[in-house]
Amino acid sequence: MSAYEQARIAAGDTPEAAAIARHASEEQFFPDGTLIDGHFLFTIVADGDDAGWLWIGPSSDASSWWVWDIRVHEAFRRRGIGRAAMLLAEDVARSQGATSVRLNVFADNEGAIRLYDELGYETASMHKQKRL
Repeated sequence: MSAYEQARIAAGDTPEAAAIARHASEEQFFPDGTLIDGHFLFTIVADGDDAGWLWIGPSSDASSWWVWDIRVHEAFRRRGIGRAAMLLAEDVARSQGATSVRLNVFADNEGAIRLYDELGYETASMHKQKRL
């Protein structure tokens, strides 16, 4: 959740707005400090080390799943780990009856955008802003 809050700030939210969004997400998905039923949170392990995480689960429509969060730690990037994690996400979602997988990616995350494009993800919506 801390990484989510920082990403929102980097994308233009005020620190206050990012903190509110983080708190709302924690209340929705981790109401008692534990992830809600039906969602999966994986630790990505590479060479025996914690290389990141993958959080997936259904949206309000159980046929549409979300990659709620994925993170590959800097030291493990550019090794195909993110690609493997995304393919796992698709496999798990499919095994749970999902017919689609969606995600959100911030515009400054060019490496992730390239990966998602290579994996066949299409742009479904776009937000724009202009800093004043």
